[in-house]
Amino acid sequence: MPFELSFGAFTPALMARFIALTGETDPAEYWNFPVRSVGYRYDHSDELWRKYAAFYPPELPVGATISAFGIVSLPGTYYHFRRGLHPLRNATTTAEIVEFPLPDPTEPVGYAHLNSSVAALHGRGLAAQGDLYCTIFETAWGIRGMENLLTDFVLRPEMAEALLERLSTMRVIQARQLAESGVAILRLGDDIGMQHGMLMSPELWRHYLKPRLAQVIRAAREVKPDLHVFYHSDGNCEAVIPDLIEIGVTALNPVQPECMDPVALKAEFGDRLAFWGTVGTQSTMPFGTPEEVRTTVRDRIRIVGKNGGLVIAPTHVLEPEVPWKNILAFIDAVEEYGAY
Repeated sequence: MPFELSFGAFTPALMARFIALTGETDPAEYWNFPVRSVGYRYDHSDELWRKYAAFYPPELPVGATISAFGIVSLPGTYYHFRRGLHPLRNATTTAEIVEFPLPDPTEPVGYAHLNSSVAALHGRGLAAQGDLYCTIFETAWGIRGMENLLTDFVLRPEMAEALLERLSTMRVIQARQLAESGVAILRLGDDIGMQHGMLMSPELWRHYLKPRLAQVIRAAREVKPDLHVFYHSDGNCEAVIPDLIEIGVTALNPVQPECMDPVALKAEFGDRLAFWGTVGTQSTMPFGTPEEVRTTVRDRIRIVGKNGGLVIAPTHVLEPEVPWKNILAFIDAVEEYGAY
């Protein structure tokens, strides 16, 4: 059974502990995880600041960084957490959305390495997954601001449509490029769930996001029909799981047990959907004993993994509070129980 510590494995404080205890710098290499990611290389030079200068005040705090989409990240006050600043936060017209500069997915600098990167992973007997998470919704609200975007959904639909359409057009191109490179998994995702339900109504998700996500998946499958499609959303997205299956998602991540019941989901959807995650990072990993971690892993494999369809992993990055002995217990338990 494949396993991994997903989404970068460790927060910075825990990564420092990993390096100190193992002398290594890459958890995926250290534990020989069978799935590795390839993704896009965006320009992060000073040119980005000039490209998006008009959208920000002239002075920003020391430590501010900017993404290829013009989203500024500001230093926070607790551990690695940071604050976002959104370039189109003050936009009032569709024209501002249409004219906003986005990365050009046809520029070879972004994707020229994909074929060789995937071939190198295949040469090592590893599975390659192509990363396009923050696929549409999260990138859109990163540009516009979440409150603004959700308000646009209801009061300014023409502005919402303009931004989502531009991003989905870009993602269609990138999904094809990743499929052409030979990845086995297309890794998509947008956080659409909260602890007890969705960030928006299922109806709004179906109107704005479902058809665009379907378009991205369809474009990739036109190139590689057997491509697996991984979809990530934190929180409870149970209301739209049938929709995700309908448009071609084959693996759901992270299946937070604090928000959704992995056993119930396996019973209802396990004949059509695989599950990736299921071990809680709000509960078991930080607060359980090593034996509780081992028991959880064993039970997930025996029940959710019955007849296949489980990639077991913590449900997100591991925070500084996670005891090192719990990480070792997770790895040891997967190695002990993770074989059919």
